[in-house]
Amino acid sequence: MPQKIIFFDTETTGNTPNDFLCQLAYKSGEESFVSLYKPPVRIPPEASAVNHITNKMVEDKPYFRESAEFSQIKKMFESPGSMVVAHNAVFDLMILEKEGITPKNFICTLRVARHLDPEEKLSKYNLQYLRYALGIEVDARAHDAGGDVLVLEKLYERLKKKMEEKYALSPARALEKMTEISSRPSVLRSMGFGKYKGMKMEEVLETDRPYLEWLLGEKEKEDGKSGMEEDLVFTLRHFLKKE
Repeated sequence: MPQKIIFFDTETTGNTPNDFLCQLAYKSGEESFVSLYKPPVRIPPEASAVNHITNKMVEDKPYFRESAEFSQIKKMFESPGSMVVAHNAVFDLMILEKEGITPKNFICTLRVARHLDPEEKLSKYNLQYLRYALGIEVDARAHDAGGDVLVLEKLYERLKKKMEEKYALSPARALEKMTEISSRPSVLRSMGFGKYKGMKMEEVLETDRPYLEWLLGEKEKEDGKSGMEEDLVFTLRHFLKKE
């Protein structure tokens, strides 16, 4: 297994396949890094309202690919000896791939958190919700790549410990299992959006199967372009028995 663990987060111009990096942060042991970059598109106010990064803040910054540190970051992230860790890694990896970086090993703390909560005792799984629901104490500003990396590191430690305890695994085997879980789509037990938000998938299936059929068709078209909806598509196919 890889020896170097790299916790990373991106802030972007939005959350679609058409968006780009405007901040990158990572932490590995005592080494930490955070920097702003000028994206190839303007940052819309909707994105600034979340990450508080404005066009003025990045107007004199380099494009990430043209930055002095790009080559070093690419080499480190793509090294076979590195394991990158992100929350909702599918999105962050997509953003990195658009910049020419494709890590070989990754762990998604979102998928691991879902896996460790099969009864859905937690109502949400986004990073900041987990931070407070699990009592993770860290001095970090939300929706800032540098701050989110600090939360991510603590969350990873918590999840890894729970993995070791739940399955009676050694630290090395727990890491392997987290990697296995991260590498495949996870089943969503409840709807996270739309008119059936909060309802169990089984309930929606019983009351409005045509809606799920329609949603699957729409998401399969979107997912073919980006892979961002991988978990939702997998879930819909699972409950509609189209696997």
